[in-house]
Amino acid sequence: MLKGIRTAGRIALIACALLVASCSPSATEAPEPKTEFNIGWSIYAGWMPWPYAQQSGIVKKWADKYGLKINFVQVNDYVESVNQYTAGKFDGVTVANMDALTIPAAGGKDTSAIIVGDYSNGNDGILLKGGDNLAAIKGRQVNLVELSVSHYLLARGLESINLPMTAVKTVNTSDADIAGAFTSPDVNAAVAWNPQLSAMKATPGAKLVFSSADIPGEILDLLVVDTETLKANPNLGKALAGIWYETMALLQRQDAEGKAARAAMAKLAGATPEEFDSQLSTTYLYADPKAAVAATSSPALITTMTRVRDFSFANGLFGQGAKSADAIGMSFPGDKTLGDPGHVTLRFDATFMQMAADGKL
Repeated sequence: MLKGIRTAGRIALIACALLVASCSPSATEAPEPKTEFNIGWSIYAGWMPWPYAQQSGIVKKWADKYGLKINFVQVNDYVESVNQYTAGKFDGVTVANMDALTIPAAGGKDTSAIIVGDYSNGNDGILLKGGDNLAAIKGRQVNLVELSVSHYLLARGLESINLPMTAVKTVNTSDADIAGAFTSPDVNAAVAWNPQLSAMKATPGAKLVFSSADIPGEILDLLVVDTETLKANPNLGKALAGIWYETMALLQRQDAEGKAARAAMAKLAGATPEEFDSQLSTTYLYADPKAAVAATSSPALITTMTRVRDFSFANGLFGQGAKSADAIGMSFPGDKTLGDPGHVTLRFDATFMQMAADGKL
């Protein structure tokens, strides 16, 4: 079964935010140009094009074009992959927008999101038993992975019906346990992502009352790289963009070659082709680089990241030293910034997606 893990573990997040010195290289140790790079990835429908591209030779094709060697390294635990990137063991990593902010950026590691690959368009959802609408959640205990995108989705759902977070009590439940927990008569509210969400929806009396499709574009899946490494090695960004969009074009094809590519991605994810296609149906892929550039340059992204950083700060994910939600600066295309402009550690950089859109890779 495809295991879609995009968790933000409480201990891992706060520990990394507190250990800034160990999570990022000294500002005086600027990376030098190099030719070999390691990119971490973990299993999730929207990220499976990367290992497929390596398996199929697309990675080598683009790496060779720029005289590089690029290794995509699987890490079974998502949080661990992001922590390893933050600690400098990877040059880049696949990560959700919230976690890019609360792990490497909060830990002081200057990070650039160079590929905005997709957004969850129904892969994450709130389920209730014995309730036909979200308002019925009031006063309930809600099982979820605390301080993850599930927690964020719950906050957005409650906000949509003018309820505070205090209207419910959350119960921290791992992604491995949440589907089993939901079968218990004592559990009547939960937030989860696929594939667990699909299994839980089949529970008698369960109803999906809110999903990421209700907040399109807010739970984003990215490829990020170390900013200083990118500055020293811009060809890395070019190669990664070339890899991504060539693979995206193949993924979208409805002929035998496209079907075979999707089946190969499913196998890499431990899923059946049918399971993988189901998850792709609730994943809005930015297959066209022009669409990705438009999304990254849109004011809506700043609005989304404002919500994400406000939620993260309110829940202590910026560490004890953060005095306000503005403590961590973010930059966006068009020289726009959010938060402290003197401490920008998360950058949404459309440069290489734009080059792909312009046919200049």
